[in-house]
Amino acid sequence: MKEKESIAPYYLVNGEIFDVQGHRGGRGLWPENSVYGFLKAVDMKVTTLEMDVVVSMDHQVVVSHDPFFNPGICLDKEGNKLDENQLVNIYKLSFEQIKKFDCGSIPYPRFPEQEKHSTYKPLLKEVIQKADERCKVNGQSPVFYNIEIKSRPEWDGEYQPQAPGDYAKMVLGTITPLLDYNRFNIQSFDVRILETIKKYDPKVRLVYLVEEVELSSEIIKNLSFTPEAISPDFGLLTPELVESYHQMGIKVIPWTVNEPADMQRMIDWGVDGIISDYPDRLLEIVASN
Repeated sequence: MKEKESIAPYYLVNGEIFDVQGHRGGRGLWPENSVYGFLKAVDMKVTTLEMDVVVSMDHQVVVSHDPFFNPGICLDKEGNKLDENQLVNIYKLSFEQIKKFDCGSIPYPRFPEQEKHSTYKPLLKEVIQKADERCKVNGQSPVFYNIEIKSRPEWDGEYQPQAPGDYAKMVLGTITPLLDYNRFNIQSFDVRILETIKKYDPKVRLVYLVEEVELSSEIIKNLSFTPEAISPDFGLLTPELVESYHQMGIKVIPWTVNEPADMQRMIDWGVDGIISDYPDRLLEIVASN
């Protein structure tokens, strides 16, 4: 596999830098959004750790895909199954309470290869500190971070802070003391979050997440800024769209691409990276190009 040493672990595909991102750390292989999984992904030499963040009652930034405990992957503090009809709101709990839930021991039918490992939802700062330390121990160049702020207007004040600006500042306040601006980006489906961050700190690299829309180059014109990248559901892409975004100076990094044939098709279309639950499969495809 061709690897550019000066900015490892970036990989080269057809002479171009290519970003291998482990979705939620690599949830096809390890418990999602867990320190355990992120460290395994670092050992595998992914380029970027992709993750999601929410906020606790005591304003701690917690790595979690949902602002509640998913009954399909989490057990309560006594090790019992959670009630699917009564979601436990993370924003109503302190981090010490959150840490008592186990979100890695339940078999996950969608990902039969996933290794089971008793684990908790960690703080973002813990993930960054431990992943960076693992890179040093391994003698690797530092990994990159793709951090999604989970946000919806209907969650304001209930599952997240009332004001998007307060939410964004909490997340940035955790990240910027730990990482240089060139080692992370913020992504979100919620345009309000992206707009707020661009006004608050223009140096932050932003990625526009897209799903369930008719994808076109026109959607960028609805933003008050030009994102560094667009990250659509891979099923929305065409080679023409990839080219049009590139002409606008915008990178294209689709999600969540898990089948080798789809990975190869995206690479053939010239995407700049891929977010996958199976970084091992993606690394094999990259090695063959």
